[in-house]
Amino acid sequence: MRAVLCGANGAMGKLIREILGDEIVGLVSLDGENGVPKTFAQLGKADCDTVIDFSHHSAVADVLDYAESCGAAAVIGTTGHTPEEKEAILAAAQRIPVFYAGNVSLGIAVLCRLVKQAAAFFPEADIEIVETHHTRKVDAPSGTALMLFNAVKEARPEVYANCGRSGEGKREKNEVGIHALRLGSVVGIHEVHIHTQNQSLTLRHESGSRAMLAEGGVAAARFMAGKGKGLYGMEDILDA
Repeated sequence: MRAVLCGANGAMGKLIREILGDEIVGLVSLDGENGVPKTFAQLGKADCDTVIDFSHHSAVADVLDYAESCGAAAVIGTTGHTPEEKEAILAAAQRIPVFYAGNVSLGIAVLCRLVKQAAAFFPEADIEIVETHHTRKVDAPSGTALMLFNAVKEARPEVYANCGRSGEGKREKNEVGIHALRLGSVVGIHEVHIHTQNQSLTLRHESGSRAMLAEGGVAAARFMAGKGKGLYGMEDILDA
């Protein structure tokens, strides 16, 4: 595989560089430090299979345009995209192969599948999602928490999200509360609480290291090499 990496100077970028080594044929970093090109224009067109982005969600349009110009797949590892940026991702998937997931961890992908199954098995249960991250995280709720909510919604289309519940009023039957905690240096903890009148089930995933996400991003990039146009996600990797 030949990959171009955007976000090369960031924590995730450095981990991915260690894993891929000589398979990286181009680097871009929005800070332009350490001799790394700041823009794709400065890098120039590369002969690559995938363009991996772990920079910032605001760069997604440039990442997609560059991948298309190279005839490569795009792997979007950032979160917190605006509605307009999400529309750009969906539009690009009509022309090129695009991998997009709120979390590229294999463990989270398995958790989403389990949540979907549990929500279907317990159609009357109250379901709440709690996510915990470090104090530097800028988006809330996390992209992973939204993935988990969407997993519930696939099984129970009538539910809606209530992010950061506050004020007066009882919990509604079809409400799924999503709660964000920001504490110290926590890498990431996601819990889904499923409660009926007679029993409760808690599904939990805890990230021990950001290397987990780097490994997942590389797995996604390898999976996408040679794929046809369309939108792909972690479910596709699980089913491969």
